[in-house]
Amino acid sequence: MISTLAAVATSVATALALASSAASTQSATASTATVFSASECPESVRSIATCHSTRDSHGAWVWVAVPKQWNKMLIVHAHGGPSLNVPEVEEAIEDMQRFDVFVRQGYAWVSSTYRRGGYGVRMAAADVDHSRELFLQSFGKPSRTVLHGQSYGGNVAAKVAELYALDAEGAPNYHGVMLTSGVLAGGTRAYGFRADLRAVYQYYCRNLPASGEPTYPMWQGLPADSKLTRPEIQRRVEACTGVALAPAKRSSEQKRRLRNILSVTGIAEKQLVSHMSWSTLTFRDLVHERLDGLNPFDNSNKTYTGSDDDAALNAGVERFTADPRAVAKLAYDADLSGLIVLPTVTMHALHDPTIPFAFEADYARVVSAAGRSNLLVQTATDEHGHSKLAETQYMALLTSLNEWIDAGHRPTPDDIAANCRRLESTVPGGCRFVPSPR
Repeated sequence: MISTLAAVATSVATALALASSAASTQSATASTATVFSASECPESVRSIATCHSTRDSHGAWVWVAVPKQWNKMLIVHAHGGPSLNVPEVEEAIEDMQRFDVFVRQGYAWVSSTYRRGGYGVRMAAADVDHSRELFLQSFGKPSRTVLHGQSYGGNVAAKVAELYALDAEGAPNYHGVMLTSGVLAGGTRAYGFRADLRAVYQYYCRNLPASGEPTYPMWQGLPADSKLTRPEIQRRVEACTGVALAPAKRSSEQKRRLRNILSVTGIAEKQLVSHMSWSTLTFRDLVHERLDGLNPFDNSNKTYTGSDDDAALNAGVERFTADPRAVAKLAYDADLSGLIVLPTVTMHALHDPTIPFAFEADYARVVSAAGRSNLLVQTATDEHGHSKLAETQYMALLTSLNEWIDAGHRPTPDDIAANCRRLESTVPGGCRFVPSPR
């Protein structure tokens, strides 16, 4: 809070004014302090924890779970998305339920819904760190604070780690970082494959927009004033590709379109509708609400391969060139510098159908270029999931991170896999760590 002072004529008056301002500031802070309300915990932790919620000064919902046998360590969670809906506390509860293994193992938990729906990595990062501050104010300072980011929240948490890892005096706000299934390529690199999907899909399907509807460039996702809903987008995708039908019930033309779209883009069949939703509705938010209507995507020199007629596809697909102003703005918001200062571990399924495993290599390159590779350990699993991997693996990741923080010894992926095997008897779920491809 910034205090304003009346005109000061003498040093005595200055001292009096400063004292008065400080008292007013303290009083205002006390009167506006965020108060948590007791909330019912989800059933999975109801008997072992107390739960609390509040809405912070920015409008974000903050959810807290504190084990009755708290080990005095805290997980600060950055959730995936971004959701395009108005934030609701249920979103934060759902995130805790997905990762309730941490609470069941004695860790306190705090997460934020972020203050609004839609894209915004820096905004979300500020809200995540604010949730940490609110926890400290109401529940005390933990002995250790670990930052966890999942999916889009991996980008958010990586940004938190660059902006808020240390306080103004250089003391740690966090002690370590876990990034799981993360969007770690940064904003300007992470969404190009969905822009490609948008263009390739329209080449084959011609129904977003459909004949007779106003045209618009594919990089927009949708026009700013579009009333198209996710169910309608799904209906159109299914009509074109038959993706909701059993293969035997698809027409020959549906089979051809679907085969070409999936082969060219690398999108998994089960995820096609979801990726089309993100490349329409989320792109509309990103372009029109966050980038002043400018285009951050570029396929002007892209050669598409894998179809039954690559020459025709490359000749007929819509082309677009990125606007440097949009790229710069998106880079400022969501790209990563690699300037990490905390031990950081990542986990990503090789066959993640939502966020490509290749993003891990992008992050490794950025961190290496910043000279911080000694602070990063990355692991791979042979799973096909994204939103939730085997529970034992999360605890193995966290256990290895804690050992790194305690002893200063950087673990290898093999060390993390060994921890996983040791934990299996007490934290069921399985261990599917494999060597990362080079």
